[in-house]
Amino acid sequence: MGELKNTAVLHNVARYVIGSAWPYVQTVPHLGNMIGSVLSADVYARYLRLRGHEVVFVSGSDVHGTPVEVEAIQLGVDPQEYAMKMHAIVAELFKRWNISFDLYTHTHSENHIKYVQEFYMKVYQNGYIFTREDEVPYCPRDKIYLPDRFIIGRCPYCGYERARGDQCENCGRLLDPKQLVEPRCAICGSKPEWRVTKHWYLDLRKLEDRVRKYVEENPHLSPNAKEMSLAMLKEGLRPRAVTRDNKWGIPAPFPDAEGKTIYVWFEAVLGYISAVIEHFKNAGSEEGWKKFWLDPETKVVFFVGKDNVPFHVIILPALLMASGESYVMPTTTASTEYLLYEGDKFSKSRRWGIWIDEALQLLPVDYWRFVLVYIRPENRDTNYSWSTALEVINKVLNDDVGNYVNRVLSFIKSRMGGAVPPPGKPAHEDEEFIDKATRLFRQAEAHYDAIELKNALHTVVEIAREGNKYLNSRAPWDLVKRDPEAANAVMHRAYWSLKYLALGLAPVIPDSAEQMWKMMGLATPMTWDEAYRPPTPGTPLGDVKPLFRKITEGDVKALLAKLEELRNQKYSRRYPWEQVIL
Repeated sequence: MGELKNTAVLHNVARYVIGSAWPYVQTVPHLGNMIGSVLSADVYARYLRLRGHEVVFVSGSDVHGTPVEVEAIQLGVDPQEYAMKMHAIVAELFKRWNISFDLYTHTHSENHIKYVQEFYMKVYQNGYIFTREDEVPYCPRDKIYLPDRFIIGRCPYCGYERARGDQCENCGRLLDPKQLVEPRCAICGSKPEWRVTKHWYLDLRKLEDRVRKYVEENPHLSPNAKEMSLAMLKEGLRPRAVTRDNKWGIPAPFPDAEGKTIYVWFEAVLGYISAVIEHFKNAGSEEGWKKFWLDPETKVVFFVGKDNVPFHVIILPALLMASGESYVMPTTTASTEYLLYEGDKFSKSRRWGIWIDEALQLLPVDYWRFVLVYIRPENRDTNYSWSTALEVINKVLNDDVGNYVNRVLSFIKSRMGGAVPPPGKPAHEDEEFIDKATRLFRQAEAHYDAIELKNALHTVVEIAREGNKYLNSRAPWDLVKRDPEAANAVMHRAYWSLKYLALGLAPVIPDSAEQMWKMMGLATPMTWDEAYRPPTPGTPLGDVKPLFRKITEGDVKALLAKLEELRNQKYSRRYPWEQVIL
């Protein structure tokens, strides 16, 4: 019959640690945060699992530091109470977004605190920590020492007016608060004083050559992550303080460091290891984490926004080297550019953008997942607009994908006895179509492997577009009347292409893909290689119904009105955790 045999690419089962940047728990993430780390990591982790790889996907809430401490003081509540309530809410929202974490924890867990303190004592004992007195910013109005992120000013490199004391989010340079031009307190806007205090520093100068070698010789780093990191290394790495004077955090373990805590960025990045340890402890395997973090065969992949690149590509590798342990060096850090909302940056104070709790009240979660991956800002800043979302949902998700699925399955259900037809007698066009669908699926597979998630999804959609053209050309509704064998050949291959389509979509819209799989009468769990296997004639279909629906401009107006109503409810409440819509 000339059909393709099982053409699955043979691949070795690999072991992966997948980590998404730990969201700061001061507030609920917005859509930009979601696609920048958590959703992108989830899509890749789901893909790897479909391929049969061994995956541990972890993250957690970054609950320490001054923002939480200040917010708690202003509200008159304990910082830990504040942090734990917000952590529980964010964790629940990620579940509702169908994020497939193996563990979503937080930085105030007993496991994380113990691990961080033991880790830094090793770094200290290995001679990479030194002390010095330094002038640090202090706000006389708020009566607190200001962590780097709570002092803002003009960037000395690019002139950006709201650069933070640790990094400019505009040009990505790592900064020191003293480098800022016209610095001011991010809480009250007053001019800070400089006071002398003692801190413990990581001596990055001793690690610079090894870090440079890691970056230069790493073929897996994304172009933007590599370019940014090499630019920093060209300027030379300076020592960075790993301690702070704030109370809410992990107590520094160094001798004579009473009253000091570990800087949140220097402890949160270690969460990728502590979370894997916690995951295996929960599973009853105390030593299980070691094959993921101490076995050089393991691949470690992080997903972050571009502003987090320095801490993942330079700071964390430097810390792993300084520990003296044989940790696996991160394979790559996949970073995205910024997602804008209607042409501007997300802003909680201006209520500009959409937050992930609000999004769930407006559209089904698979619609959001599809749109965000379809427009993922992989190489440049990308704009989310409702007109773009409307086009992606209606023309791509509904018309191209949903319509093709419904055309194939409804026809088999109503005109071919409700079961997969036999291969029939294929014409050249039939073989050409399934060959093209296979090539597209392979291309999507290559894009997923390269963590080009946007390109992967666009390529998968092409399978549906080619399928719609194929049906229009072959017209099985006519063939079934005059040449049933030819109609069988067409619909057998159209059904086969749905296997490619369902598997290719599964990492992005898992619920819809599984629903489609069940309509096709196929058994779960889905596995990637199953797509390459020809359909089994006689397989009975399940209940067939439309997967998606169109969203009209009138619907958008109603959604925006609902969004405003939801926000009026949210901001009339007192506590941040009471403002979340669940």
